[in-house]
Amino acid sequence: MPTCEVLVVGGGPAGAACAGALRAQGADVMVVDRAVFPRDKVCAGWITPAVVQALKLDLADYARTRVLQPFRGFRTGLMGGAALENRYPQTVSYGIRRFEFDHYLLQRAGVPVALGMPVRSIKRQGRQWVINDTLAAAMVVGAGGNFCPVARHLNDQVTGKPQVLAQVLAQEMEFQLSPDEARRSPVRGDTPELFFCRDLKGYGWCLRKDDYLNVGLGREDPAPLPGQLDDFCAWLRSRGMIPAHPPARFHGHAYRLWGADGPVRVGDGMLLVGDAAGLARPQSGEGILPAIESGLLAAQIIGHAAGDYRQAALAAYEPRLLAGYGLSPTLPVIGPRSAALQAALGRALLGSRWFSRHVLLNRWFLHPGRLSPAG
Repeated sequence: MPTCEVLVVGGGPAGAACAGALRAQGADVMVVDRAVFPRDKVCAGWITPAVVQALKLDLADYARTRVLQPFRGFRTGLMGGAALENRYPQTVSYGIRRFEFDHYLLQRAGVPVALGMPVRSIKRQGRQWVINDTLAAAMVVGAGGNFCPVARHLNDQVTGKPQVLAQVLAQEMEFQLSPDEARRSPVRGDTPELFFCRDLKGYGWCLRKDDYLNVGLGREDPAPLPGQLDDFCAWLRSRGMIPAHPPARFHGHAYRLWGADGPVRVGDGMLLVGDAAGLARPQSGEGILPAIESGLLAAQIIGHAAGDYRQAALAAYEPRLLAGYGLSPTLPVIGPRSAALQAALGRALLGSRWFSRHVLLNRWFLHPGRLSPAG
């Protein structure tokens, strides 16, 4: 039976960052993923300078054969209403295509990969985990997203705690504009547009990356999602922001925001990272930076464990993770849950240029990483 020291289940940004850092330490590490890369991933698709710094990305090298769209401003407002524009003197984010970005990170990790391999069974045999009765590892990192099989095993079978269900559902599509559509589009490449639901339980986006347009909507309360998405797209069409008949269809995705009822993240020979650990930021839903930082921290904790992968030896992971992010399980998205108050707050706050720049954008959407993987 093939064996490795550390098996990373999931080849997205969290898994790739963890695997690459482990390889740099000299660990025997392998990645498995049910998908075949490159693969589509539902996501608005942008990264902040904190992501660039954490990954030590060579932007010039990346941009040679991939989309890398500098963002220097944002337009924000309520759906159906006016938008406020905030400009910055420097690049504050970069638009990427997850199809390219995730594949790049996985290749850069430089570790053996088994793609198209769903994890169907996880069993404990002595001090090793056996996956699908075909692969054994002393340590398993769950990086498989909201429905990660490692997270399900850790929470359902090891601890007896049911797996936490998704809190946010999103629908997104990304497509290439025709030359004529690209020429006529009012959506500027350097200025993403974000429009919030009037109950503030979600937001829609429309952003351009080179000649690719990405449109989507995500909500904490998914029940109104289909109707609100239809209304949002009709409004965007009326403004000429999306074609009448886009050459793509919407795809769904689920993920969990950080909260008090999150999953158990550490067990004997197991750690969870990224969406599997429920780390998306409460106010923005951002998941890429928390995924990468948690993957880097997991690699550091595993390295320090020096082969002792009992839960006690890995226990420092979670407090360091949460302390580094400064996340609070009681932090609200914006304010009280009364529908009337939410609507009133939305009109008042999102119409304020100071709030949109200093709180909504600078603090929530452009939040720098606080966790130092080398600390």
